[in-house]
Amino acid sequence: MTHLEPLVPGARVLVTGAGLTGRSVSAVLEPTGVRLTICDDDPLALQRLITPARVVTTAEAQATIGEYALVITSPGFAPTAPVLAAAAQAGVPVWGDVELAWRLDRAGWFGPSRRWLVVTGTNGKTTTTSMLHAMLVAAGRNAVLCGNIGNPVIDVLAEPSDLLAVELSSFQLHWAPSLRPDAGVVLNVAEDHLDWHGSMAAYAGAKARVLDGRVAVVGLDDPVAAGLLDTAAAPTRVGFRLAEPGPGELGAVDGALVDNAFGTGVRLADAASIAVAGPVGVLNALGAAALARAVDVPPAAIADALAGFRVGRHRAEVIGTVDGVTYVDDSKATNPHAARASIAAYPRVVWVAGGLLKGASVEELLTSMSNRLVGAVLIGRDRALIAEALSRHAPDVPVIEVVTGEDFGVQGTNGSDVNSVTHVIRLEGTQTGDTIMAAVVDAARGLARSGDTVLLAPAGASFDQFSGYSHRGDAFADAVRALTR
Repeated sequence: MTHLEPLVPGARVLVTGAGLTGRSVSAVLEPTGVRLTICDDDPLALQRLITPARVVTTAEAQATIGEYALVITSPGFAPTAPVLAAAAQAGVPVWGDVELAWRLDRAGWFGPSRRWLVVTGTNGKTTTTSMLHAMLVAAGRNAVLCGNIGNPVIDVLAEPSDLLAVELSSFQLHWAPSLRPDAGVVLNVAEDHLDWHGSMAAYAGAKARVLDGRVAVVGLDDPVAAGLLDTAAAPTRVGFRLAEPGPGELGAVDGALVDNAFGTGVRLADAASIAVAGPVGVLNALGAAALARAVDVPPAAIADALAGFRVGRHRAEVIGTVDGVTYVDDSKATNPHAARASIAAYPRVVWVAGGLLKGASVEELLTSMSNRLVGAVLIGRDRALIAEALSRHAPDVPVIEVVTGEDFGVQGTNGSDVNSVTHVIRLEGTQTGDTIMAAVVDAARGLARSGDTVLLAPAGASFDQFSGYSHRGDAFADAVRALTR
């Protein structure tokens, strides 16, 4: 079978979703001669389409699914989505946009194939991929940053490049079964998106797909990621750890990043030069360096890239210091694993948390990090679950809940009714994310003293009260800046 079967002229291809991904896929497929159909139940998304493709609802597509030779889906569609479940039952193959991009690239559709360097993991993907791209650029390599960061892979294939620094989510990897990157890294694997994948095993299995190319890299300090190395199909297997590296590993020795995998005792960079605070910054840099070294990037370029690297928005971003208290926006910490890594970077933390936990537990986070907490301010739909865990693991930590009017009937009119909740702030009526966060920051300020860190590391998604993690972080930053006005 060739890379492009069943993409033959005249074949009927269904694209699920008329959003950004669907539009990109359609634009790429139109010159292939296939007969395109796009399904979506959002009339506005369909109106934005400029395409000769046939447009149907998802129910109509599902009813005629056997007529299609191939389905290409947006990553947001879970395997349980009725139209995709119908495709599976009818034996119609389903690709994601990354799978399509991979096959087109392998087939030479856009010229010589690129070398894909792929980063995945529960946390740290964006920072690590950005570090990797900076290392490649510092080495003078023709590289493009893409995937779940920046532009979709399928949109950058027409650009001249030799290397792709690609961030991929578990959703994208689930729908990319043929992917065999030149080198891939799994940074870590913790509970997240279990509602989408159905199980931890399925979630980890999706992540592991980046390990079946030429070089497989995993974070050895994470037990689940480390376990994936044993079953990786890659002929070259590399690990990285915070401690001194063994053979075939990268690690840290006397404050320096050291490579024992692509050399012996090769000093790469000073750990102190890494802009990301705490152990997570070192781990991200080691994961990026492993992929860079897999394509022969010299140590000097790695050192230069890390020295000039700056943290992206909403990723442990220091907003400012007021009355000796530092305020940090890590709104991108949308699961407990990420929040745990964020808290670990600071000795005394007033923790701003809550939102949508997506089925994940905060028990392990609090078991290991409760000694760093000096206060907590909780928001959002699943705040009661965090309050209950705090009552078990940190009963002496003062906890404030900020409860909006629309939440009163959900979690109780007086908050979570948990003994450790020392105060409940009730915001009457419908509130915006900005007014909610203003109350949160004011409450956190009351719990903090000089030398403490007020840390927005919510451990949950934001869509119950904000338009996204960026909106949540911006609202936090605005509220902090208002303290000095």
